[in-house]
Amino acid sequence: MKKIKTALLSYGMSGKVFHAPFLKLHEGFQLLGSWERSKKLIQEDYPETVSYKTLEELLNSDVELVVVNTPVATHYEYAKKALLAGKHIIVEKAFTTTVLEAEELVALAKEKNLKLAVFQNRRWDSDLKTVQKVLNDKVLGEIVEAEFHFDRYNPSLSAKSHKETAHDGAGILKDLGPHLIDQALYLFGLPNAVMGDIRTTREGSLVDDWIDISLYYDNLRVRLKASFFVREANPAYTIHGKKGSFLKARGDVQEDDLKEGKKPNLNTWGTEKPENEGLLHTQENDKQIREKVSTLQGNYYDFFEGVYQAIVYEKAIPVSGQDGVNVMKIIEATIASNAQKQVITI
Repeated sequence: MKKIKTALLSYGMSGKVFHAPFLKLHEGFQLLGSWERSKKLIQEDYPETVSYKTLEELLNSDVELVVVNTPVATHYEYAKKALLAGKHIIVEKAFTTTVLEAEELVALAKEKNLKLAVFQNRRWDSDLKTVQKVLNDKVLGEIVEAEFHFDRYNPSLSAKSHKETAHDGAGILKDLGPHLIDQALYLFGLPNAVMGDIRTTREGSLVDDWIDISLYYDNLRVRLKASFFVREANPAYTIHGKKGSFLKARGDVQEDDLKEGKKPNLNTWGTEKPENEGLLHTQENDKQIREKVSTLQGNYYDFFEGVYQAIVYEKAIPVSGQDGVNVMKIIEATIASNAQKQVITI
């Protein structure tokens, strides 16, 4: 099996939790190391790796795939440098800070015949995979409305200064927002128009920390919400169709397990607790059905498998650069709608 030589651009939480474990699990990747600015931590977990002193040192090495997992405001600069150095790239969400930046990176990757993937790992959450199956099974009939939540109760400001300093890459719209937006576009496609409401609710906060986004389709409305002041959680997914409804709590265990240091596998990984099963209430042949729906397994490994297949066998990228552009279009439309207090056509 061909090994893709891979390096990270940071080894903080995202590198340690979301990337390195899966790059090590997948036999098709060779984790060479990470660019580390101050703390040198990657060799504690992976002694065979290198701690690169500078980005230039990393890009001048024989690395083939670069994971751009630095703060959002740096994504465009670092992704562009990696592409110009002839490297395939995975870019974390939010893809960039503007649509123009996103489109330029997509064009550059195409020009250089390089692969560009956006790390929207939550397509492989157990929650969303189950929602997608319910939709594909057509048990709800024509979908009339959907509401997705990514809520937390966390009134304290983040200790990470880049998350709380006012700049183009900060705020909940470009942190949790891309998860919600990408999932909606993945399931329903691009909307015709967007209405957005953005607020700052935490004491002392300098960035947005509450969003309410409505996506307008011909016969469907999708509402996306995220907040830091939800002590009693709403269902993460509420889907209403002309035949029935499906409600699902957020129950994917992968992030928590990874933070605890658990190592992913290909068998039991991403298995939710039974009590988080979704509720289906619908009708079939004049018979009322109200039952729990077994949750599918989640596994972020499948994203990396998709990237491997794209690089080695020219398969479709699992989350393409155009997918990233589309998410940025919704983000920009949300910002414009909030500022103008009106619906923005896409």
